[in-house]
Amino acid sequence: MNREFPRLPVLLTAFFLTVTGWGGLAVIVINTVPTLGPRWLFYFFFFLGLAGLGMPVSDFLNRRFPAKPRASASVVIRQAIWLGVYGCILMWLQFGRILNSGLVVFLAIGIITIEFLIRMNERSRFIAQMREDE
Repeated sequence: MNREFPRLPVLLTAFFLTVTGWGGLAVIVINTVPTLGPRWLFYFFFFLGLAGLGMPVSDFLNRRFPAKPRASASVVIRQAIWLGVYGCILMWLQFGRILNSGLVVFLAIGIITIEFLIRMNERSRFIAQMREDE
């Protein structure tokens, strides 16, 4: 019952997100001026590009270092989304000239802690479900 999810949908989704994100980012940077609308599109496409690049990495790490319960496709997608959000926050702070190394580390620790707590919650539900099945 605890089978791994197939790898092909993850890779296809990652490819689609990466091509859409970095292609759209290239179009935005080359063809527009940084007014309000193109700036939000910049963040959107940057998010898609980072999430697309982070998805195969997250999939590889979750398969290489398995946990109980094994990471599902939703966990891989969520971790890729965290990477996209983290990158967009850093980009936004850099545009405002607020970003420093302490803030980079603090935000990374915060996002890793949130993901760790979510995984801990999933693990506790998994253990409770195993006990009910016995």
